[in-house]
Amino acid sequence: MHKRLHHFARLVLIAGCLLLHPVLQAQDARLIDRIIAIVGEDAVMLSELRIESQKLAKRMQQQGQATVDQGAIQKRAFDALILNKLQLAEAARLGITADEETVSRAVNAIAKNNNLNALEFRRALEAEGIDFNTFRQSLRDEIAIRRLRNREVTQKIEVTKSEVDSYLEESGGVEGRTAVRLLYILVAVPDDASTEQKEAARLKAEQTTGQIRDGADFRTLARQVSTGQGAENGGDLGWLSIDGIPPLFKPYVTTMQVGELRGPIAAGNGYHIIQLDDVRSSAAKIVQQTKARHILIRTDEVTSDTDARRRLVTLRNRIIDGDDFDTLARSNSDDKASAIKGGDLGWSTPGNLVPEFEEQMDALDINQVSEPFESQFGWHIVQVLGRRNYDATDEIRRDQARQAVRDQKAEEALDIYLRKLRDEAYIELRLDDIYQ
Repeated sequence: MHKRLHHFARLVLIAGCLLLHPVLQAQDARLIDRIIAIVGEDAVMLSELRIESQKLAKRMQQQGQATVDQGAIQKRAFDALILNKLQLAEAARLGITADEETVSRAVNAIAKNNNLNALEFRRALEAEGIDFNTFRQSLRDEIAIRRLRNREVTQKIEVTKSEVDSYLEESGGVEGRTAVRLLYILVAVPDDASTEQKEAARLKAEQTTGQIRDGADFRTLARQVSTGQGAENGGDLGWLSIDGIPPLFKPYVTTMQVGELRGPIAAGNGYHIIQLDDVRSSAAKIVQQTKARHILIRTDEVTSDTDARRRLVTLRNRIIDGDDFDTLARSNSDDKASAIKGGDLGWSTPGNLVPEFEEQMDALDINQVSEPFESQFGWHIVQVLGRRNYDATDEIRRDQARQAVRDQKAEEALDIYLRKLRDEAYIELRLDDIYQ
């Protein structure tokens, strides 16, 4: 039963007695805990670094990695702690929080996804050595950070029709191929790299490519060499739709055969190596579309989750009692684009809307109004007006392209936002006697 918990291990802080990594073990045995960094008005403790390092090492072990660079683990763990502290402080400054009800729903959702009830889930956590209150706090922090990123980054991303058209024009593709599974290695080049550093990175990338062509295992080398996405999992990027392939790789991936290797591919941040692990293909996409309308209440410093939910309960009761949904949406919904149309979202194809919204919508009968529920955009009630079968091949392609462009822009914007947070923050490091 406890093995079911592994796939959400990123949410877990390991509690209790932890083994220290070799560098930490070299410290004075009498040292129990101390401050290793000041981040604004907060502090990073040595015990936090131990816990974060242990958590990262455990996750890598679960993914089957035989050798682990302990120094690299501690560096990643420390960087993650700093960024988390900065984001939580910014969320607090902006009044972005997660209330008890939201955290409880998140806990219950995780338990349900692991086929456990609340009591079984709590016992499973305890059996893994995880304190339940610590687990709840880690969820609370993650929700606050997600809401911060959504408010300050994601909601500000706009994708134009010309960007979608350009993406599709560049995408090409093998006839009938709908998705690919990629393995990826990045040999990074620092922003301020010297000529010698750039040349060393190029030679390392060429050497790595040559080793793979000579029969070395891609995943093993990815864990040892790569600093890019998925490195901890052997460079596996998982399944990507044709329109979800990063633009840098698109010209190569759309025509590669399974097992084929390409690289090194030079780019601003370093040298990239990719291998096509698998492909999926299909014919036309006949999907069931849903026509729905909704009312959205966003949360902010003034409107809490409880307030938003209470308002929607009142509106839902009025609709059930005979009030006009269209009229209430026009005067109450915070989604201005749909509010002027009485909350009408038109015909939506699966994948168009965020998962939390689609899950609620798909569970409704025609004309049924949902209970209030939360998504990354706020709190909603939704009513289903109709369903139909639809050939959405071209529409899905455009939607996937739009999402790929949005994801790329959001990733770049988030990187800039996090750098800005770090650049503007007061950070005092006290690590000299740890990293020697």
